Amino acid sequence: MSEPEHVPELVTLHVWRIPRAAVGRALVRMARDPRRLRALPGVRFGKLLGTGTGTGFGPGDADLTRWAALTVWDSPAAATRFAESSVGRAWSRIAVAGVRLDLRPLSSRGEWSGRRPFGEPTGGRVSGPVLALTRARLRPTRALTFWRAIPPVAAALHAAPGLLARFGVGEAPLGWQGTVSVWRDPTDLVGFAYRHPEHRAAITRTETARWYAEELFTRFEVRDVIGDRTVLGWVDGDPAKGGRA
Repeated sequence: MSEPEHVPELVTLHVWRIPRAAVGRALVRMARDPRRLRALPGVRFGKLLGTGTGTGFGPGDADLTRWAALTVWDSPAAATRFAESSVGRAWSRIAVAGVRLDLRPLSSRGEWSGRRPFGEPTGGRVSGPVLALTRARLRPTRALTFWRAIPPVAAALHAAPGLLARFGVGEAPLGWQGTVSVWRDPTDLVGFAYRHPEHRAAITRTETARWYAEELFTRFEVRDVIGDRTVLGWVDGDPAKGGRA
């Protein structure tokens, strides 16, 4: 297992909504920008991601009009320069709306591309919104059973108390997938993750079915939400619950 990273001061999630006419340009950016993102000053870990509705996985769930960048920064000051970077400007030019979430890791288990990018956070008391990130690399021989198992969990998530936003994320259309969900407070997240029968069954099955070749689960404090939160599918418009708009 790799050595743990230091716990970062700031993680950002940028999400952009683009017009359908710009999908081709977005695909070009997805081919060019991953290395450019990782090469930006102050970036310790960065991933450009496609998104989906979160109701399933695979090409049929893809939302080609929404794209994201998850970035681990050396410092908050470095993060503020993203908008003026070549990557930030390129996505802003093709986007019709965008939002940035400032995140602080609370807990993290597993690896992403052989690394633990969020270190080993020590948690801390949080009374406001939290974001859960799951990411997995599927074993090709287990993908079909995984996709069949997901719809009941996704349906239960959609109706979960305290859910503010949710969508799928992925580095590729198949096999490299995850979810982002935002919750009103940690109690709501824990209630779904450990008490909802569909999700508990999926957790138990994960251990026996060995769906994943690599997996990661991280929980963050949502420190700020800057921009158009409807890009996330946010269902609560109260700024006091999720940062400033």
